[in-house]
Amino acid sequence: MKVFGFAGYSGSGKTTLIEQLIPVLRARGLKVSVIKHTHHHFDVDKPGKDSWRHREAGAEEVLLISDQRWVLMHELRGAPEPDLAAQLQILSPCDLVLVEGFKHYPMPKLEIHRPSHGRPLLHPDNPSIVAIASDAPLAAGLPWLDLNQPVQVADFILAHLGLEARA
Repeated sequence: MKVFGFAGYSGSGKTTLIEQLIPVLRARGLKVSVIKHTHHHFDVDKPGKDSWRHREAGAEEVLLISDQRWVLMHELRGAPEPDLAAQLQILSPCDLVLVEGFKHYPMPKLEIHRPSHGRPLLHPDNPSIVAIASDAPLAAGLPWLDLNQPVQVADFILAHLGLEARA
């Protein structure tokens, strides 16, 4: 599996860009998965549902399955958060994993930057950033991609990773 990351400040458009890239990459015949890191407490379950009750009772893992999808919830129960390498081993095989977050993990990354937000660029302090996608042209010493052109961004990612479309 090839892995490519996205780094940027909150509100810069990382999630939106990934959302736009997935159908572009799928149309080219690629199987795409996503890992999103969050610093926030989250729960995909609903209090009172059977699966929630099983977790609350102390189950380490709860697997929900239907004719449409399945989800595996794993409780850390105080154990350290697994690193990205461990998470990649859990994923089913695919062509490309897009990673949102993990900005310090050593993988090629696209910095998402909006000059109007007034935040500094991340790339001078992050050697894993290989290009910048922005809503305004930048002269930053790295390739600049138009944040509003997901096909251009997809072309760059595939070329950078040496990954060919299958469609």
